[in-house]
Amino acid sequence: MSLDPTPTQTGSAASDQPRPALPERVDLIVLGSGAAGLGAALTAALGGLDCLVLEHRGTLGGTSARSSGTVWVPGNPQSGGDADLAEAVRYLDALVGDKAPREMRGAFLDSAREMLADLSTHAGLALRPLTASQDYRPELPGAAPGSRALEPLPFDGRQLGKDFATLAEPLRELMLFGQVMVTRAEAAQLLRADRSARGAGLALALMGRTAADRLRGYRRGTRLVMGNALVARLYRACRDRGVRVRTGAHVTALTSDAGRVTGVTLADGQRVTAAQGVVLAGGGFPASARMRAEQMPEPVPGFTPAAPGCDGSTLKLGLEAGGRLGPPGADNALWFPSSIFTRADGSHVPYPHIVLDRAKPGAIIVGQDGRRFANEALPYHYFVRAMYAANTNGQTIPAWMICDRGFIARYGFGAIRPRTPHLGRYIASGYLITAPDAGALARRLDLPAEALATTLAQVNADAETGTDSAFSRGESAYDRALGDPDHAPNPCFGRIGPGPLYALRIEPTPLGTSRGLVTDTHARVLDAAGIPIPGLYACGNDMHSPFGGEYPGAGAQLGLALTFGWRAARHAAGIGT
Repeated sequence: MSLDPTPTQTGSAASDQPRPALPERVDLIVLGSGAAGLGAALTAALGGLDCLVLEHRGTLGGTSARSSGTVWVPGNPQSGGDADLAEAVRYLDALVGDKAPREMRGAFLDSAREMLADLSTHAGLALRPLTASQDYRPELPGAAPGSRALEPLPFDGRQLGKDFATLAEPLRELMLFGQVMVTRAEAAQLLRADRSARGAGLALALMGRTAADRLRGYRRGTRLVMGNALVARLYRACRDRGVRVRTGAHVTALTSDAGRVTGVTLADGQRVTAAQGVVLAGGGFPASARMRAEQMPEPVPGFTPAAPGCDGSTLKLGLEAGGRLGPPGADNALWFPSSIFTRADGSHVPYPHIVLDRAKPGAIIVGQDGRRFANEALPYHYFVRAMYAANTNGQTIPAWMICDRGFIARYGFGAIRPRTPHLGRYIASGYLITAPDAGALARRLDLPAEALATTLAQVNADAETGTDSAFSRGESAYDRALGDPDHAPNPCFGRIGPGPLYALRIEPTPLGTSRGLVTDTHARVLDAAGIPIPGLYACGNDMHSPFGGEYPGAGAQLGLALTFGWRAARHAAGIGT
């Protein structure tokens, strides 16, 4: 069968055709269509249950679809099996401590690799190890130098047929030319496209594939990687096994009978009963301005890179059914440092500074006092925590990332791509601030000029020796993995020229939330007395973080999401309980 679309397969997710009525009864209902929800639904189907996924947005995939798609699975065959699992126990004990019940992370470690084997063998989940992806706290005992993090293999979106239009798109600012998805390794190759035949060839191949897709009538490239590939593969596996997925389905209440959750009521009055219960997998509350104000530290973040559907609505359903939120943590969030980019239509979107620029040599981040306050190459979650920790009297929020023109040409700068010939539109929009020298830039940013000049002088002196005298940037294996291997003596630390200089405003933005519904190890939601509510489960960021709000490594959120979605569905199906 040809994978090319028919004309009806290239339209929007919405359709003029009447949608089939929802079934009156199923075995299991899942609310949310990210990795947690689709993973739970797929596992339920593998266990013989008739499953229905309800997504209140018009597209499916949630934040998972716009994420890296990385899944953290300690003890997987590539990371060292049982020996690595034992080290992961030490690592999480040291990292999490008493911030969350030990049995919750124990359940994760006991099940993650079994989940991986199950979904890989029986449902075609395809992941490969990121051998150089360090755990985020390499100084702790048991941290691994790589391979616990697994990334999705590329997926051909044409395999979804007309349903490809229903898949949520990644952030355009993270794609090449706003249309071409690339992996982290490919992005590193593309940075060398002007001096590497391999990089140039990759660029041509990727652009050629996307051009061919556009000629076939697709709105974007069908070669999917990262979170789009993970969600698409899970969705196809769900569809192949009879799971029904409905977008635009607004659930207003859970139904119950004698204390047991038995189904849902939708905004249009429809009711669907579920013999084995309901799984909440709505992605937490990062997209709710009200809940951010209630739950997150000040200054409260005004933007999030999370999907707009992660608005806390499923948490509300769980609370109304008798569940309770876990204890507040340090900040109740999982963080990206971001610059806020204004699109041509006037909308604002956070650009996450994750791996492409922040750890590269030749850029620094300073507070309102003109001084650095942390190692800029820290993992994103912990860099934002450093922003809050140093934010005395608004000193480091917002912060300013500063570089010269050569840095932008070589690595890009936030939403500005490498080798961008003209920066005028970014300057005119206010996204990029420039000045001819450090003194003028200090005036533009309202920073103390002498302090900024001193900071730049010290950075340039340290760059000569390759030793960051203030924050040891580039000394850890994690730092170096994100630096420029062609830059010596320190792949993460380099000179900043006298001018012109450029700056971006950096703000904390929550990519996810860590405070959620308290559950047991089977992902059953617990009531105020600590007793499971029959028929009600929560996973993903609707579940209170088993890691106590800590971030062990790349893919930790999706590792938890898939594992506890798997455990919830198996419990509902009566498997292994």
